[in-house]
Parts: sequence; C-alpha cells; structure tokens
Amino acid sequence: MQQQGLRQAIVQKASSALSPSCLKMASSSTQQRCNASTNKSMLGDVEQAPPDLVLGITEAFKADTDPNKLNLGVGAYRTEELKPYVLNVVRTAEERMLEAQENKEYLPIEGLASFREATVQLLLGNDSAALKENRVATLQALSGTGSLAIAAQFIHQFLPGKTVYISNPTWPNHKNIFALAGVPWDTYRYFDQETVGLDFAGMIADIEAAPEGSVILLHGCAHNPTGIDPTKEQWATIADAIEKKGHVAFFDVAYQGFASGSLDEDAYAPRYFESRGMEFFVAQSYSKNLGLYGERVGALNVITKDSETAGRVLSQLKRLARAVWSNPPVHGARIVSEVVGNEDLFDEWRGEMQHMSGRIKNVRAVLQGHLERLNPDKDWSFITSQIGMFTYTGCTVPQVENMTQKWHVYMTKDGRISLAGLNEAKAEYLAQAIDDSVRNF
Repeated sequence: MQQQGLRQAIVQKASSALSPSCLKMASSSTQQRCNASTNKSMLGDVEQAPPDLVLGITEAFKADTDPNKLNLGVGAYRTEELKPYVLNVVRTAEERMLEAQENKEYLPIEGLASFREATVQLLLGNDSAALKENRVATLQALSGTGSLAIAAQFIHQFLPGKTVYISNPTWPNHKNIFALAGVPWDTYRYFDQETVGLDFAGMIADIEAAPEGSVILLHGCAHNPTGIDPTKEQWATIADAIEKKGHVAFFDVAYQGFASGSLDEDAYAPRYFESRGMEFFVAQSYSKNLGLYGERVGALNVITKDSETAGRVLSQLKRLARAVWSNPPVHGARIVSEVVGNEDLFDEWRGEMQHMSGRIKNVRAVLQGHLERLNPDKDWSFITSQIGMFTYTGCTVPQVENMTQKWHVYMTKDGRISLAGLNEAKAEYLAQAIDDSVRNF
C-alpha cells in the first residue's frame, strides 16, 4: 500500500508539471510523448552545400576504378611516379627540431618571430626599404587561405564599402572568402579565349574603370588557373593604373620559387610595387614551395607608408586573428624558419624547387609534343608558354565532361589541369583525351 501510494504521488507530481496539451496527448490512444525532439529539427531548413569545386574532384577520382584514371584537379605536387613528395630539407629541418627538443607552448598571436622575419625577407628581399624602415605588418596565418580571410575581415572593417576586383578567371576560393567576410567583389578581364593568353588591354581598362580606392587582387606569379603572368613591362603599366585611381593592390603569392624555380624572379611583382613606395597587401603560402600542404603555414603582410601605421595595422590583424584561431600552429613555422635561417638548407631548398619546377616544365614540353603530333593544325604553344603548376586548356564544359566520363581524366570544369599530377608516361594518354575532346565536342 505504501508503494502504491508513493507511485500515485510521483505520477501526480509529474502530471502537474505537464501542460494541458501534453496531458491530453498522454491520455490519447497513441500515448505519444510530448517531446520537442520528435518534431522537426531546428536545423532542418539547412540546405545541402554543393561539393567543393576542386576538392570534390578527388573524391570522384578515388571512387573511379579505371586503371588509367588521372587526377589533374588538385594543385599538389607529385613525383614522376605520381606519389606525394616530402622535400629533403623538410625532413632535415624536422630532425633538427626534434633534436632541439622544442616545446609545444602557444605562439604569440602574431606568430613565431623567426618565421615572421624570414617570410617577409623572402617576399621583399634584404634590400627592401619598407623592411629596413619597419613599414611592414606581418601576421603568421593559416597558409594563403587564412591570410586572405583575415585580410578580408580587415578590409570589411577598415575599408568599408570598397569592392575587391578579382581576375576572371581566378582561384574559386577567392570569391568565397570575400563574400563570407561581407566584402563586395567584382571581376576584371584577364583571360583571352581566342589567344589562350592574357587580355591585357581588357585588364587595364577594367582597373581604370573601377571606382577610386578599390582593392585589386593580383596573382604574384603563376596565375591560378591560367598560368599566364604579365611581363615586367606590363606590371609597370598595372602599377601605373592602380596608382592613378588610388586603388590598393593585394597580391596572392602562393607559388614563390615554385613557378620559375627562382625565389627572386617569382617575387618580382610585389618587390616592384614596394620599390615604388606603394601600400599593398600580400598573402603568402608555403604549401607549394615547401610542400607543407597539411601544415597550413603562411603569412599576411601589409606594406604601409610608415612604421607607426604598420604597428597599428598589426594590432588590428592580431585582434582579428585572436577571434579566429587565437594562436597559429608552430610546427610548420619552425620548418620554414629552420630552412630559411640555415644557409646549407636554404641552398638545398632552392635546388629542390628548381627540380620540382623543372619536372613540370619538362612534362609541359612532352605533352605539347604529343598534342602537336596528334593535331598539328592547332596551335598548342600555350602549353609551354604558361607557367607554374597549372595549364588552362580553354576546354569547354562538354569537352571536360568527355575527358572525365570517357577517359577518366579528372579536372576542374573550367578546363584547368594540374600538370603537377602528370608524368611523362601518362602525357600521351592525356594528349589523346584532349585531342578527342577538342575534335568531337
């Protein structure tokens, strides 16, 4: 009796806490529970995001079982055996770091001091006036993407209402980064479909037509996706147009040393702008030239007119980074610092960069030779005139689809192929796929 009375008391107390609607439901024949979790999720209206334009290609490639398949979508260097490559200098640097028994403490928000010093020297050179006068704000960031993202937030806050002008075409993530930061963007002409070259006249016209004080995003070298870079004379004209309209240049430098094999040659454009006393942004990445894809190490540099401005800019960059990643990762930064800071490793690194860029140049020549043999009536010279990791074929979407569906060649829909994922042995097969697609679609 005592147990029955206790049970009734518990039920009564529980029932009193329920709303009338729940009591009604509890007494219904279905005995449904009044539980909001059984209803539609509060996140039920979230739409499925489209797959990443580049990384989604790798997923499709992995699912393909054809033995001849080629993954020419993602920009990651491969050996002649089409295997991932870890540079010897990276291995050596890591061994030295292990011997030094470095700790794993937080870095300062702005990053590892020795890395920051090394990265800006690589970018601007030891003779840089801006460097000597402390006019550069440098923030260690999560590779090029993180550098761009922090810069986009900075532009949103301190250059409100300014539009960022991006080349057409460009790396797809550029648009995502500025859009998510609330920064309006537009495009300027860059690629000439007829010549498979640079539409320089269109580029200059669009820069000059942009509203005064706009931000002009430029690829420092090895333009992604076209592989087409301005000449030194054209860079001077670009700088003139930017200065004339009071624009701000923003260099994305993802391939310094990897494009031509020379760190100095690939840094020509930002160094030229700095020599003219211009203010500009630079995003740097060490994914390609040191093969540190997974370490996510890079830097955002802002070249200013005076040291006081640089100090204030850095303080704001740190504030933005604090709210995103707080402190940057240390391992990749130490690798860069170790390689750049030791003469023997630095010289070896330059040799390895020349080897990587040389292998890609050789593959370009082999591919062009096969295409000229298969289709001698078409001009294929753009294959070797373009530079860096990618070549922009000018293939249409139907042609790309044929290459993927029939030939199992995976590439971006805009016709870009990563020659870093090609070797001499597969060059003829790729040439056959391109020739078939160009002739029949």
